[in-house]
Amino acid sequence: MSSTPTDEHERRLDAREIDGEPFGDIMAALDELPSGDTLRLVNSFEPEPLYSVLAERGFEHEAERVADDEWHVLISHA
Repeated sequence: MSSTPTDEHERRLDAREIDGEPFGDIMAALDELPSGDTLRLVNSFEPEPLYSVLAERGFEHEAERVADDEWHVLISHA
């Protein structure tokens, strides 16, 4: 998996580096996310379809557009 720590309580997953559909990698990273930690998902677009899945699985998110082709979504346990 391309999840690498960025600090003690934040993990990073850059979906732009995943060949094919990143959904499985994102779900695997969330399954391994300890309570109290955050997953920073980096994507080339705002992954709006993901938000309802996150809510159903007990996660909350905060999205930020950092460039024309780069979004960061911070995901944590609700």
